[in-house]
Amino acid sequence: MSLFRTQPVASIAATEAAAGGEVTLKRALTARHLVMLGIGAVIGAGIFVMTGNAAANHAGPAIVLSFVMAGVACAFAGLCYAEFAAMLPVSGSAYSYSYATLGEVVAWFIGWMLVLEYTFAAATVAVGWSGYFTGLLDTIGAFFGMSLALPAALTSAPLNVVDGRLVTTGALINLPAVAIVTAVAAVCYRGITQSASVNAFIVLVKVGVILLFMAFTLQYVDTSNWIPFIPEPEGPGRFGWDGVLRGATVVFFAYIGFDAVSTAAQEAKNPQRDMPIGILGSLFICTLIYIAMSAVMTGIMPYNLLGTPKPVATALENYPNLLWLKSIVEIGAIAGLTSVILVMTLGQPRIFYTMSRDGLIPPLFGRIHPEYRTPHVGTVVVGVTAVILAGLLPINVLGDLVSMGTLLAFATVCIGVLILRRTRPDLPRAFRVPAAPVVCLLGAAACLWLFTRAFVDNWKWMTGWIVIGFVIYFGYSRRHSKLNK
Repeated sequence: MSLFRTQPVASIAATEAAAGGEVTLKRALTARHLVMLGIGAVIGAGIFVMTGNAAANHAGPAIVLSFVMAGVACAFAGLCYAEFAAMLPVSGSAYSYSYATLGEVVAWFIGWMLVLEYTFAAATVAVGWSGYFTGLLDTIGAFFGMSLALPAALTSAPLNVVDGRLVTTGALINLPAVAIVTAVAAVCYRGITQSASVNAFIVLVKVGVILLFMAFTLQYVDTSNWIPFIPEPEGPGRFGWDGVLRGATVVFFAYIGFDAVSTAAQEAKNPQRDMPIGILGSLFICTLIYIAMSAVMTGIMPYNLLGTPKPVATALENYPNLLWLKSIVEIGAIAGLTSVILVMTLGQPRIFYTMSRDGLIPPLFGRIHPEYRTPHVGTVVVGVTAVILAGLLPINVLGDLVSMGTLLAFATVCIGVLILRRTRPDLPRAFRVPAAPVVCLLGAAACLWLFTRAFVDNWKWMTGWIVIGFVIYFGYSRRHSKLNK
């Protein structure tokens, strides 16, 4: 039963307390900062990278329905996150919530899934960033009548997955992806206030570009591109309703950012009020943008032509009088993807920080920089790991694994709310999930069902990740856990 020992809620809530002059995280974020963090993490790869792949290979014009399905699942999970984040304003996110409700081994499992979510997400988005950056170099070079293109060997992954096996591609490294992860990690190392300010500026830029894109392309929407709205099925997960559902698991990657807001709870000025606003506000705004954007994209270009690393820019290439907008979109995409990498790189070190304080990973991950007051060791580790992944692996493998880890974390949070409602009904809750039994059960069921859809294609990689996680838990974490003492 020691595997399922739970950490008292009071103990979790007190993790930020300073002991003997210890340096702690800095409370500096307002509700506006938190909404911006959520939008910064959510609006990015979903629009600028994943939408085209999901439409071209799975859902067709019905990608709109895929976004609705994924958004509903996220809405259920978002309500549950909001209740937990207001009640337990700590940096551990779903990991801490699981520790209080389902026990240590489940908490470790979810923490390990969050490593997959945040670190791999930063790497995935960096690969997409590289595609838009190289496209922008081509555009600038063409304008000046010269070539600024980087060698192909330095802009793509040297490894790919074919029929479940790793194969070499002949490339050396994805250099732009490595460069952006390194730069973002340096900003995150410097401080939460600086990171939030940079993110807020980037959010304004990318949302402005998205609105500009929709305003100028709406007149070119051809409704015949939406017929058939759900293409005839061509096999498992390819079009038809099965493809729409598989598309929902792909675009679910687009929503992973909103839970990153919860990792900043320990740095929020008034978490009981601001955390629900940050989580639910950013989720609502982003869902509306995704649905509108996916409808416009499939309206101005046949869906089967959108399966490129930069589908938004690709959609504009058929309209010579809109080529000026293509450069602006590429700049907006670069800005948007940068903010996603930034928020993901912010989130994971803070989860490491909490896990370290609980004894499940080495103490060095719990160190706070004496001047910048950031978890600097964790930031460096996450940055180096993301650099390696982004430089070597392709986007399709990384994206599916991120979605799977996120879905498991979301399902656990939904279940955890119900358990804590029963075991600790006396706890003060600044925000309560409405109709909790229905919302929580539907949220958990939706997330687990989407997980199984993606697991069919990636079971080898996910199983290997889980095995590595449990080797670490039984080899180190269980014996060093503070609850073990």
